[in-house]
Amino acid sequence: MVYTEFVSADALIRNVKRTEQKLGISDKERPVAIQIYGREVDAVVEAARITQEANPDIIDLNFGCPVKKVAGKGAGAGLLRDIPKMLEITREVVKAVKLPVTVKTRLGWDDNSKIITTLAEQLQDCGIEALAIHGRTRSQMYKGEADWTLIGEVKNNSRIHIPIIGNGDVTTPERAKTCFDQYGVDAVMVGRASIGKPWVFSEMKQYLNYGYVKDILTFDEQKAILKQQVLDAVEWLDDERKGILHSRRHLAATPAFKCIPHFKDTRIAMLRTEKLHELFSIIDHIPQPEQEQLYE
Repeated sequence: MVYTEFVSADALIRNVKRTEQKLGISDKERPVAIQIYGREVDAVVEAARITQEANPDIIDLNFGCPVKKVAGKGAGAGLLRDIPKMLEITREVVKAVKLPVTVKTRLGWDDNSKIITTLAEQLQDCGIEALAIHGRTRSQMYKGEADWTLIGEVKNNSRIHIPIIGNGDVTTPERAKTCFDQYGVDAVMVGRASIGKPWVFSEMKQYLNYGYVKDILTFDEQKAILKQQVLDAVEWLDDERKGILHSRRHLAATPAFKCIPHFKDTRIAMLRTEKLHELFSIIDHIPQPEQEQLYE
């Protein structure tokens, strides 16, 4: 299943057009969760009601975003410093909507407050139907390694009966399988590993089903998928320039172009152009890297 980019509750209730656009989902994406965040109970509840009208399968509450402009204002992971308010928001949203409500959060605010084992039970008592846990504290941001030990403790707590979704450093098919086998989670959530590599989900599914990646994409197939991402963004935003800008992060991060000698100038040209025909011409002329480096 997929989650939308998270949506600001405050912006949603103020009818900010760019924020409302994030509620647009396609039936091809289902099952899909729309994720919202905020710091005030009334605002998040109203935003949840608005979100319900977009007809997602799930409404997800983000209590895990660590960035300063979110957590520093008391939303996202900032609510790990105000657990009573986090629980109040959760209870009130569950009561206000008919859709399943889920939560994503972190282990705690810092190393001295890893409260997730207790917090998981409290959130479950609020009526959520699944919990996603990122294996870092807010203070860690995205540094260091994700600690899955506590995620496993939550999953193996006999008092927990809702699905537990593990998140953090799930970057390869092998790692995804290890997380299922070693920690017993019901699902794994993949975020940054998909940036520039949307086929990672197919690889993981194949590895879980067959024990190996059955259909390895060729370099040309990888380039075709990246080009399709750009086209989809252009169509979604109904603007060539904005669609390309929206896709640049994926083009810059893709492992498909790593290990290509003397690639710096090509990357700069690729990220500067604002015309589809120019961008696709650059991508089409990127030479295939050495075979042994292609799938690292």
